Amino acid sequence: MSVWLPSAPCTPRACLETAGSATAVPRAVLRLVAVTAVTLAGIVLLPVGRWIPVGAVRWWCRAVVRASGVRVRMSGATAPTGGVLLVANHISWLDIPLLAAVRPARMLAKSEIRHWPVAGWLTARSGTLFIDRDRLRALPDTVARIAGALRGGAAVAVFPEGSTWCGRAQGHFRRAVFQAALDAGVPVQPVSLRYRLVDGGASTAPAFIGDDSLLASVWRVVSARGLVAEVEVLPLIEPGAHTERKSLARAAETWGSRGDGRAHTLAAGADRRVDAGV
Repeated sequence: MSVWLPSAPCTPRACLETAGSATAVPRAVLRLVAVTAVTLAGIVLLPVGRWIPVGAVRWWCRAVVRASGVRVRMSGATAPTGGVLLVANHISWLDIPLLAAVRPARMLAKSEIRHWPVAGWLTARSGTLFIDRDRLRALPDTVARIAGALRGGAAVAVFPEGSTWCGRAQGHFRRAVFQAALDAGVPVQPVSLRYRLVDGGASTAPAFIGDDSLLASVWRVVSARGLVAEVEVLPLIEPGAHTERKSLARAAETWGSRGDGRAHTLAAGADRRVDAGV
């Protein structure tokens, strides 16, 4: 088994339900075009990304999700400035722009992506930190590079489960990346991500799991009606609250599990900022 990518039991056949009433194909196509257009706009601006205000980057990240027809509900605290390790559960390709909407951050990605045509170059240009999941000896160097970025005041975003899950089940947070936060002396910001229908019921339609293809996952999202992405920024875990990575990882995972219950209860709460989907 890969050091960085444990196997999740979730598979498309076992976990993915049809998205209820599907929107008409023309609307799905329009959404797909909108997602592509917004994404291309971000690619065009990538070379000057360092001069773009943080607020504009957050807006663009949310726009990617909204263009796909998914409403966004955000609640909780504002992520701090300075070095911080953002950690979240992992369900969908939508998780990446949603987490960046909390705070733009350097993502942690598998090293194979670096060699992908076009996408590899774009990912590298965005400041992504790459990891070699199959080389245990590379782990200390990866942790050191993450810690260095955190000490430099950057936010680093990580999905510590190491694999995507369907949303009805989730994995345990792996401990290695939390050592970087301990070494750098920075806080950990847990974020809970959930996908629901407008009536509050959980949905696995956005999940990108198993041998599912990205195109199939994207089409399932743009074809669905009434999807809502819930993003809850959970209480910050301050430096010094935990002295070892095992307890720190467990604390972050526990907050994430609690966040699921709060997000469902407060789905219609007045403290939420709701963006209408396309």
